[in-house]
Amino acid sequence: MLRNYFIVAWRNLVRNRAFTLINITGLALGLATCLLIMLFVTDELSYDRFHEKADRIVRVVFRGNTQGGAIKDAHVMPPTARTLRSTFPEVEQATRFRMAGKPFVSYGNKSLRESVLVYADSNIFQVFTLPLLKGNPKTALIKPSSIVISETVARKYFGEADPVGKVLEIKDWKSSFQVTGVMQDIPENSHVHFDMLASMAGLAEAQSNSWMTSEFFTYLVLREGSDYKKLEAKLPKVVASKLGPQLEKAFGMSYADFWKKGNSVGLFLQPITDIHLHSDFPYDLSAPGNAQTVYIAGAIALLMLLVACINFMNLSSAGASKRAREVGIRKVLGSAQSELMRQFLFESILLTGIALFLALWMVDLALPAFNQLSGKHLGIPLLINPLILLGLVLLVVVVGLLAGSYPAFFLSSFKPLSVLKGGGNTIKMGQGSLSFRNGLVVFQFFISIALMICTTVVYRQLSFIEHKELGYQKEEVIILPETWALHQNQAAFRQRLSGDSRIQSISSSEFIPAGPSSNNNFFVAPDRNPDLLVKTLRYDVDPQYIPTLGIQVVEGRNFSEKFATDSSGIILNEAAVRSLGWKGNVLGRTVTSRENNGIATTYRVIGVVKDFHFRSLHELITPLVMIQNSQAGNLIIKTKTRDLAGLLQTMQREWNRYPSEVPFSYSFLNDRFSNTYQEEQKTGTILSIFAGLTIFVACLGLFGLATFTAQQRTKEIGVRKVLGASTGSILALLSRDFLKLVGIAFLMAIPLAWYAMNEWLQDFAYRISLEWWVFAVAGLLAIAIALITVSFQSVKAALVNPVKSLKSE
Repeated sequence: MLRNYFIVAWRNLVRNRAFTLINITGLALGLATCLLIMLFVTDELSYDRFHEKADRIVRVVFRGNTQGGAIKDAHVMPPTARTLRSTFPEVEQATRFRMAGKPFVSYGNKSLRESVLVYADSNIFQVFTLPLLKGNPKTALIKPSSIVISETVARKYFGEADPVGKVLEIKDWKSSFQVTGVMQDIPENSHVHFDMLASMAGLAEAQSNSWMTSEFFTYLVLREGSDYKKLEAKLPKVVASKLGPQLEKAFGMSYADFWKKGNSVGLFLQPITDIHLHSDFPYDLSAPGNAQTVYIAGAIALLMLLVACINFMNLSSAGASKRAREVGIRKVLGSAQSELMRQFLFESILLTGIALFLALWMVDLALPAFNQLSGKHLGIPLLINPLILLGLVLLVVVVGLLAGSYPAFFLSSFKPLSVLKGGGNTIKMGQGSLSFRNGLVVFQFFISIALMICTTVVYRQLSFIEHKELGYQKEEVIILPETWALHQNQAAFRQRLSGDSRIQSISSSEFIPAGPSSNNNFFVAPDRNPDLLVKTLRYDVDPQYIPTLGIQVVEGRNFSEKFATDSSGIILNEAAVRSLGWKGNVLGRTVTSRENNGIATTYRVIGVVKDFHFRSLHELITPLVMIQNSQAGNLIIKTKTRDLAGLLQTMQREWNRYPSEVPFSYSFLNDRFSNTYQEEQKTGTILSIFAGLTIFVACLGLFGLATFTAQQRTKEIGVRKVLGASTGSILALLSRDFLKLVGIAFLMAIPLAWYAMNEWLQDFAYRISLEWWVFAVAGLLAIAIALITVSFQSVKAALVNPVKSLKSE
């Protein structure tokens, strides 16, 4: 039986080569898109699930609202871990990380910059699944100055030798660490990526009891059966009892009064499996993913596959007349409708199977480019995981049944008498069949047009971000990091660069207004309203910072080395002035900062700068305080030359004049700004690629339908031409019905696209508006594409000699 099905199916596929080719191409593109996105989505959803206790691990985060704006901090206070561990029996383990940067590591004659080093508590291996290849996980990080390295780092410095007991020099810190363990490389699907774990035991800050500073990423392992939400509900009491007294000591304000003033802060819990896709912190262990990108990608995969299935339904049912005689004869010879349905479904599954092999080839070709786009290392693990092979088989069956269900029912329902009476080559299509097929065309273009609109909006928002006036100049600005490594030669290095005619100005500051920055909580109290606390971000800058970045001073003046009193001066942004509730002239007013030890420092306002975007456009501009501090962290260099390559060579040569533990490196401020929006750029690229593919598949179907329509109306066209119809009128006749369907699809796509993009734009504090012309352009473009697709066959049919069309009559 199966052999007969296969023979009949193969003959039919070969006999109808044109439709077969269109169907296979459409299905292959749909399946390839689906497979690519399935790999991507599966990887995104798998983050941190490799930990044995992943379902019980939560991260403690700090959130709140003050007059200065929202507080979002992924790291919390030093004593949080031990406090929660000792207070709540449902906490089984508590551990911490503290970022230590990217140090310059030396061993023997090897001296290299490492990617990430973190300090960690000694029980880190009891919380996370980080297997040690060498060393004891229970004791590896107990002693100060001990370090655990990854297997990659071990091979880099020690080759095949045993690293345990060897000593690594951290040149940046002029310190040494003894290797006590080697761990497996951390999987890529982890929200933490570090190669070196140093013991927290020797870190003075780790022993602090301060609840006024936040420096530690803190994780809890909950006991079996514990609900993290119930534990989270108990945390406000802990914050009140611990933070309250220190807050009162620092600011003379009780915790209750702090809340009455409109402030609210607290600790919250975040499941580790949510961190990658659902974090919105300005500073984190690694750049998070984007849940919206995953949802959009998943939706595109399903829609693309659905469009391909619709193509199959449309073309199969449209070409039904070519198989009418076969159906009629087989029914006369005794074939039941159910048997015919099985035959047609088998053909559909066979065609889908062929399309799958083509799709796998497409995926193999596309994966390198897709990996580069997504920043991943995805592959097709068919030979490794039999479950995936089984999944692909099921995918073929499901898609084959879905795509072939309507054509199988439609073809097998033909009445033999009606079919054979007309010679078997034609069959009158019912109104219901035509309506259903038209509905499928409308749905295809509805999806295509919606994706076109969404892609346009995403790119317009990215263009808005790229060209928005930020309040500072990001072009032609070079950042030289870690100039502290020059030690006493910092001033000499800067002086030599200042003499270069290609450099306009130089500033030194730890803070750069692009990319991630820590949520530096700095509470100030104005002189006339001592009960008002305002959270700000603090920038320590030198007098050249504002002119180098082109920041506008709207009131007062910049810092100046001519005024010794500027050491206690302060410059605010406009958002800080508004938050302090000041009206009129603010120059000369004072603000007071108190540390948690209660010691107060008073600053006098000497200037106000226009608000500028020192963080992502996802966030509103928050209060900012600038304090004069010429201690170098980064050199910010404004250039005035097109010879950037030559200038960078000069900078490197000057850097190498002085002894330094750190090699010369640089970045461009505009690149740092662009990197802030990598996820949005990724979303735009994914949308544009798959929107194009969806439109192409829809056009394949439209091309097939136009071909079928032209064949069905060959004699009608011949008669019209004999009666004097022009080629243009025939083209309009054949195109009109299809263009109506595209127009209906356009009207349906508008509300869906508007809603989806309006929701997406809500994630930006500064965004474009959805203008009518975006929708109009997408609709006109879709109509133009459809017209071009249909016109090819329509013009071909219109140009046929009517003698050839009518000679059979």
